[in-house]
Amino acid sequence: MGYDFHRQKPIDNYIVDFFCNKLMLAIELDGYTHIFEEVYDKDRAKEQRLNELGITILRFKDEKDEDVMNNIEGVLARIEDSIKAIENKHTPQSPLNRGEEKKGYVPLVPL
Repeated sequence: MGYDFHRQKPIDNYIVDFFCNKLMLAIELDGYTHIFEEVYDKDRAKEQRLNELGITILRFKDEKDEDVMNNIEGVLARIEDSIKAIENKHTPQSPLNRGEEKKGYVPLVPL
């Protein structure tokens, strides 16, 4: 859809798997360790902080029989639907729809 995603992007005190600054969209791929309570709790804290920064987070399971490995079409469809939903939230005057973007700029408003 023409958006630029960066891999292993540092944001605040965290690193997200994939991030699009223009959309304020992070994609996280969770392996088997994410079922452990300690990791799960860290994921929730990370997600809460990133949401406070106005970042939408999509999570997918990256396990052998789960989302990414077994249903990539569904994963891609969900990403596309999320991008369309974010685009639809912005007015024609917004920086997102005008194609404006400052390098390193991360607005602190929720989408």
